[in-house]
Amino acid sequence: VQLQASGGGLVQAGGSLRLSCAASGRTSSSYTMAWFRQAPGKEREFVAAISKSGGNTYYADWVKGRFTISRDNAKNTVYLHMNSLKPEDTAVYYCAAYGGGYTAIAKHFDYWGQETLVTVSS
Repeated sequence: VQLQASGGGLVQAGGSLRLSCAASGRTSSSYTMAWFRQAPGKEREFVAAISKSGGNTYYADWVKGRFTISRDNAKNTVYLHMNSLKPEDTAVYYCAAYGGGYTAIAKHFDYWGQETLVTVSS
């Protein structure tokens, strides 16, 4: 499966963005989907994941209700709605696909999209 992430940009602190990840090559409903991010000088970290059906979602503790992951399997697209953005959310964001069940471990994911940059100004 090929993944195409989009939606990053520059936003002021407190603002919102919606990232999209479009899958092609195989139906995205065959995969657990997730978002990761990597800030400059830091390790890649888990942000959120969603089950194949979309019925279950999982978040990193630090998200604290600010982000929402969703998917539209008819459109083979996964979204990350980000609200109340903070400067520390500045990072490149990646979407990823995994053929198994829930995991937050990056090395488990089989497919990765290209990065989309989110910059939050203070």
